[in-house]
Amino acid sequence: MNTHSSAALRGACRRLADRRPWLGDLALGGGLTAIDMLTLLARHPAPGAVGVLLWGLQTLPLVWRRRWPRSVLCAMTVAFVVFEAADPVPGKIPGPYLLIFAVYAVARRTPVRSGLPWTALSLLTAVATDLLTGRGGPPQLGSLEPVTATTFVVFYGVAWVLGYGRRRITRQADRLRDLNLRLGEANGRLREANSRLRDANEHLRAARERNARQAAVTERARIARDLHDVVAHHVSAIAVQARATEEVLQDDVADGRRGVLRIAETADTALVEMRRILGLLTAGEDGDGGAGLAPEPSLDHVDRLFAAAEAAGCRVTAALDDTLGVLPPALQISAYRIVQEALTNVLKHAGPTDVHLAVRRSGAALTVAVDNGPAAAGHRPLPGSGRGLIGVRERAAAFGGTVHTGPRPHGGWQLTATLPLEAPA
Repeated sequence: MNTHSSAALRGACRRLADRRPWLGDLALGGGLTAIDMLTLLARHPAPGAVGVLLWGLQTLPLVWRRRWPRSVLCAMTVAFVVFEAADPVPGKIPGPYLLIFAVYAVARRTPVRSGLPWTALSLLTAVATDLLTGRGGPPQLGSLEPVTATTFVVFYGVAWVLGYGRRRITRQADRLRDLNLRLGEANGRLREANSRLRDANEHLRAARERNARQAAVTERARIARDLHDVVAHHVSAIAVQARATEEVLQDDVADGRRGVLRIAETADTALVEMRRILGLLTAGEDGDGGAGLAPEPSLDHVDRLFAAAEAAGCRVTAALDDTLGVLPPALQISAYRIVQEALTNVLKHAGPTDVHLAVRRSGAALTVAVDNGPAAAGHRPLPGSGRGLIGVRERAAAFGGTVHTGPRPHGGWQLTATLPLEAPA
């Protein structure tokens, strides 16, 4: 408990000295002056007032040692010289013991270039005064009283080294404090920059999500336009078959029944296509009333895609089933667009390379596979938006299908899309 109390007291005194440094100077200068004067007054016989005053003036300037260290050193040196010359108190010799406080203050508070000359001058003055007054003993031939001079030099030197060392330590501590402040400010700016970066990443992520949704919406609108002609074809076929059935129904009931059956089948197919369209249409309207729509190509026209890829330097090999022409038109359009997008990605990312295309009907599904070899030497891939693969997945999803993409084991890339022939439930 006592240890904690003394540590707390020391801490409180240290904090008070840091906040009120003049209190320490007042305590040092005033305390030494009071003690010296009281000690002097206790002598028998008591010295006169002049002697007590001159003795007190040797330490009183220490009250201002922090603010004016060189002036304090000069004042204390002058007081030392006057006391030595006047000798107002017989047997009382000041010596260098009080001057070392002023020397320490000069070395602690002033630069070396301005403080060292004043210290050297004070030392020479004090030694000369001591030798000339003979207070330290008679001088010896060929000597400057080695004992007295050595004493002054040692005390001055120790005080100067201690003050200068404390000055360097304080300056280094100040530099470290400034460096810590700068580091703190830099860390604050870094945290602020990180916060801005996180905000920017959030905005970028939100923008990517918006772009992905917009790409999906755009692709669905394009798919809806692709299927427009298919549905229109079925509706037109229903109308033609209905008129023909009406004409033959009265004369040939069997032919009329067959016509009604064909109408039902065509209507069922049209309903399936309409369900797909309703699932893909966006909430907005194009505003063009469907004008400008043209029939889309089918798998019978993939040779056009081969020709374009070969013209760009690719070596294309294809394996196509002979029964692709009987597939539903909407499915052929989506398969055609998947092949088109796959070949476009090959040209963008690999350049002139080997390409193998396979479109096969296996059971109740149509499989479209496009593989390409490694990128050509020196080819620089073109930047992409990622919307092409989004479109491929949307087209496959319209039929309940799946898309798998990834690198090949020996280099290159592969894309495989599976489209069920039956409409998804």
